Amino acid sequence: MSDLPHTERHPNPIDLHVGARIRMRRKILGVSQERLAEDLGLTFQQVQKYERGANRVSASKLYEIARSLQSSVAYFFEGLADTASEGMAEGGELFVHDFLMTSEGLELASLFPRITKPKVRRRILELVRSMAEEAEADEADNDEG
Repeated sequence: MSDLPHTERHPNPIDLHVGARIRMRRKILGVSQERLAEDLGLTFQQVQKYERGANRVSASKLYEIARSLQSSVAYFFEGLADTASEGMAEGGELFVHDFLMTSEGLELASLFPRITKPKVRRRILELVRSMAEEAEADEADNDEG
């Protein structure tokens, strides 16, 4: 078809975001991939592909997913970065997707908004930031030695 060399394809940042939001909503409701798949008439592997952003979700399927997970279709687009600045959005979406694909990241993302005191939220952020900086310093020390 094309004389261009084979290039590695990456999921579209929007598909990654929608998939991560499907996963987050499903986990918040305690719905298994199998149960969601059954409700949608799909295999659980197809649900996995949607959640990873490997397969794009059609509009009609997203509507069914929203119905099954008791949310609006708009929910799956909430927090989507402006993709006009493509480079920055793609990196950010990949980071958010990778974070939400871990059980710890998903749990943190669902619990953090429930902390209503701004001072407590700032302290938690400071703790995580200092731990991340310490981990980076440890990695730098290991690279030198």
